[in-house]
Amino acid sequence: MKGKELHQIILDKWGCSYDIQLRRIKGRIFVQVMWKYLEQASFPLSEQEYMEHLEAVATYLNAWGSAEQVQTFIRRTRHRPRLGKAVSIPLDLGDRTSEWILDDN
Repeated sequence: MKGKELHQIILDKWGCSYDIQLRRIKGRIFVQVMWKYLEQASFPLSEQEYMEHLEAVATYLNAWGSAEQVQTFIRRTRHRPRLGKAVSIPLDLGDRTSEWILDDN
């Protein structure tokens, strides 16, 4: 998956270019679809910076073997990002989790 594909999946699902963040919470890794989106005047990134960010996220997802898992989750979820509430997608990295999480600090 490339950043452009990730963008298209988000746009097809919710109609906005929502921000995506990778988060580590209690020893697990989550993809979070945030409530801020590129089309907002207050969005902190330019379109180019946003696309570069999505490309970086897609690179991680590909390396973890989680791209399809994220695509499927987004297509199937009934949840929608809203102010103060992200859509959280837990990633199942299996035995490789310890490769990506060094500590719980």
